[in-house]
Amino acid sequence: MLTDKTREEARQIIARYPKARSALLPMLHLVQSEEGYVTPEGIALCAEELGLTKAEVGAVATFYTMYRRKPAGTYHVGVCTNTLCAVLGGDAILESLKDHLGIGHNETTEDGTVSLEHIECNAACDFAPVVMVNWEFYDNQTPATARELVDGCRAGTPPAPTRGASSLCTFKQMERVLAGFPDGRAGEGVQAGPPTLVGLKLAQQRGDTAPAYPDGSIPGAETKQDAQ
Repeated sequence: MLTDKTREEARQIIARYPKARSALLPMLHLVQSEEGYVTPEGIALCAEELGLTKAEVGAVATFYTMYRRKPAGTYHVGVCTNTLCAVLGGDAILESLKDHLGIGHNETTEDGTVSLEHIECNAACDFAPVVMVNWEFYDNQTPATARELVDGCRAGTPPAPTRGASSLCTFKQMERVLAGFPDGRAGEGVQAGPPTLVGLKLAQQRGDTAPAYPDGSIPGAETKQDAQ
């Protein structure tokens, strides 16, 4: 149930933007941090505070896949099956988890601990195949390791993410972060892993530089000078 505190925090979000309706996306995350999905009550709150119709808010909430129309599990598992992940085993991982959990795409286990989503892309091709739990990365997965991952989630002892935060928070806790209320863990863990940095290292070894701007200046030169 949404509270007066929720409404006050929604207004804090609105105050960040020069145009109120720009706050809608983080406000929907705020609703999910309280309800576990975008509820009719949450749509009404957003509409009231932003001066929009419920239809306008609902149109946004149903367009973006990160907003759920029914409750997410405590741990929301997203399996990438886009090209590279699929070739390296993403489809097999998804099918394995469906069988193992007894649920399909956008469904939640009966105990409410795990929900499953077929993700179009997790934006981490250099670590494919990738599974995300509450938007934290679990890289280089196999059907076996993915099953171990969800078993840990269901037992309340999920393994630490491969990159990013040193421990896994719940779906609602992550949604609060996405609403713009930091949990203080932004600098934890590995940020860019070795595969992500290969191109940069090769460029440095070869002495590559970015093409000059039309005025002759070099991109990044200002940053290097500031660092000195």
